[in-house]
Amino acid sequence: MGIVKVKAKVSNPSNRAFSKEIEMLADIGAIYSLIPSSILEELNIEPIGKRKFRLADGRIKEFDVGEAYIEVQNVGVTSLIVFGDEDSNPLLGLTSLELLGFEVDVINKRLKGLELFLL
Repeated sequence: MGIVKVKAKVSNPSNRAFSKEIEMLADIGAIYSLIPSSILEELNIEPIGKRKFRLADGRIKEFDVGEAYIEVQNVGVTSLIVFGDEDSNPLLGLTSLELLGFEVDVINKRLKGLELFLL
């Protein structure tokens, strides 16, 4: 599977003056987006709960979760995010991608518009 890097602006949903531009990996294997805790703390984003996740190596680990406003290609949404370890790569997960209206084109290594249905 190809790696798709995305430029994103991450902000505190309550006060978007606290924002930072970061590079994220679009990861359709991750349900939620993940951002290192230090970046979220810098943006004054606080945890609102905890969730358990299965990691790539099979272990289960509990992480803090919160909400962030994520903007990609001039489209923004508030999405649940995981407070990642400091050595974590920021990930743009499937839920955030779908909320933003994008899908991953791994052949051309880019995001493309998602066909939205309202049936």
